Amino acid sequence: MLWIKAIHLIAMVAWFAGLFYLPRLFVYHSRWNNPTCDEHFKIMERKLYFMIMNPAAFLTLLFGFWTASYNFSGYMHAPWMHLKLTLVFLLILFHLYLGQLVRRFQRQKNTYPAAYFRWINEIPTFFLIVIVILAVVKPVF
Repeated sequence: MLWIKAIHLIAMVAWFAGLFYLPRLFVYHSRWNNPTCDEHFKIMERKLYFMIMNPAAFLTLLFGFWTASYNFSGYMHAPWMHLKLTLVFLLILFHLYLGQLVRRFQRQKNTYPAAYFRWINEIPTFFLIVIVILAVVKPVF
């Protein structure tokens, strides 16, 4: 069980690294108007999303649910777990939205300014703080 939990945490760290870094790449990408830089950003964004973030998200979910399966009924009676799973679901939606943004940049269809990406760059911080507090503290509501 501890190995499964460790892999879950390692995958989560890798996933969040991508969730923090990809919007920052969008900030820089949206500022540059140089075809050479544009191609470099496209490669970086595509590889980060498809080769690092997607596998890390998949492994985070797989090993997270595997960990929960050891005490499924207990976790399903814990209100903090319901909130955590809701936040994980919203985080998945955010991840998918970032994928849409990657595709927009790939097709030269980005219409958002750098300031927009600076704002969405803060979203994963909220999720990380609340999810970790819920998982570690397990507050009673």
